[in-house]
Amino acid sequence: MPARRQFLNTLALSAAGVAIPVSVPSLLAQSKKAARGTSDRHFEVRDIKRTAVNLPFRETPARSMNKEIPHWVYKEIFEVTLGSGKTGIGETTLFYTFGVTDDAAVARARGQNALEIMWDDDLGSGLQMALFDAAARTAGVPVYVLLGQKVHNTTPLSWWNIDTPAADMAAECKLAYESGYLAYKTKGRPWFDIDEQMRKSTAVVPEVFKIDMDFNATLLDAERGIPILRRLEKYAQVDIYETPIPQADLVGNRQIRNATRVDIAMHYERPAPATVLREGVCDGFVVGGGASELMRAGAFSAEAGMPFWLQITGSGIAAAWSTHFGGVLSHAVWPAVNCHQLFVHPLLTEEIAVSQGHAKVPDVPGLGYQLDHDAIEKFRCEKPKQRPEPQRLIETTWADGAKMFMASNGTVNFMIDQAMAERIPYYEEGADTRIVPDDGSEEWAKLYQAARDRPVFSPDARNPESLPYKKPI
Repeated sequence: MPARRQFLNTLALSAAGVAIPVSVPSLLAQSKKAARGTSDRHFEVRDIKRTAVNLPFRETPARSMNKEIPHWVYKEIFEVTLGSGKTGIGETTLFYTFGVTDDAAVARARGQNALEIMWDDDLGSGLQMALFDAAARTAGVPVYVLLGQKVHNTTPLSWWNIDTPAADMAAECKLAYESGYLAYKTKGRPWFDIDEQMRKSTAVVPEVFKIDMDFNATLLDAERGIPILRRLEKYAQVDIYETPIPQADLVGNRQIRNATRVDIAMHYERPAPATVLREGVCDGFVVGGGASELMRAGAFSAEAGMPFWLQITGSGIAAAWSTHFGGVLSHAVWPAVNCHQLFVHPLLTEEIAVSQGHAKVPDVPGLGYQLDHDAIEKFRCEKPKQRPEPQRLIETTWADGAKMFMASNGTVNFMIDQAMAERIPYYEEGADTRIVPDDGSEEWAKLYQAARDRPVFSPDARNPESLPYKKPI
């Protein structure tokens, strides 16, 4: 509480005209100071190479990733060469909601001083990473030196997967623990039995291994969500709930926070961080975005005394980039979510080693890792002109034999959209979900078309329109 009271005083000073955010000019000055002694011509952007890859998921995560976000396999790899001859690497997950580098950004960067432009988040994640890596290699320092002062020698990492059947979740938790991780983050969804997921997963890992669950607001409101959250918290491994209900519901989120021992995480800036702090609606943040945005969020969190996890997703390249921010941001103490464990290859010549839940912040120039060019050639592909949208028919079943079908409709979050519209039975026991393969039949095609608009139920008695909790749409 003292830290929060102190920060509220700081907010009052800010309102009076005293600015506390980290500014791009101050970040640029820090980077230039760290690179002092190296000629400006060595930082000139001479070449930018872009390569699209199709990086497959591992078998177990593929079963669930392919039902909701199969396009995550497409990435664009950046190799930026400076006047020094040093080359830096970066990556963008194509068709992601933010961070994609466009042709205009590449054209704007050519011939420029990497130090002068690399703090511009509008460059996109792949180009920005590569500029930092190349500049750090040119200056002969680790990337974190260009960011600020190192305060952590290691940074915690989490193993991530989207919502999965209970058996798959347990298998991934076990693999994560055996791989040196002490945290697993997943999704809470009404089309799976989350109690069964937790029972099976906690049975294969010790209590020191933590499980965090992101509901993406699908618990809908505090009244219905609190009994579920309190039921799950009986497992010692349950550690953080992310966005259990819509983040704009300040009263409901405060009720949830007061009702559970489990920490509540919210995405930074939704709503405004000062509002979040004043209203006491969460215990920490989910922080992502570009380099400048990360540093500003880190500075706010440090002033507020609130922990956060870094959410910088992609292959091993993105995970390596994330470790440097974990090294300089004092309150990045919740396990970072990088998602690189999903894929068959890190795209680096070596894996990021994790021990006791932590990865070392590299102390060698640049990101500290090398691009595996053989892997890039193996997974190289034509860059898709638009987000691939394979037809998916999704079947959810319950213990009583009832079935529900949903189908992809061109939106990324088509299943969440149906949950938020309350067209899906609300977190019932026995729920399990799978993709129904297209067998080429007329029956499959008709069912797919019918389920694109809203869920199709069999038998009709299970239609949520008739269930007592149903609210009007």
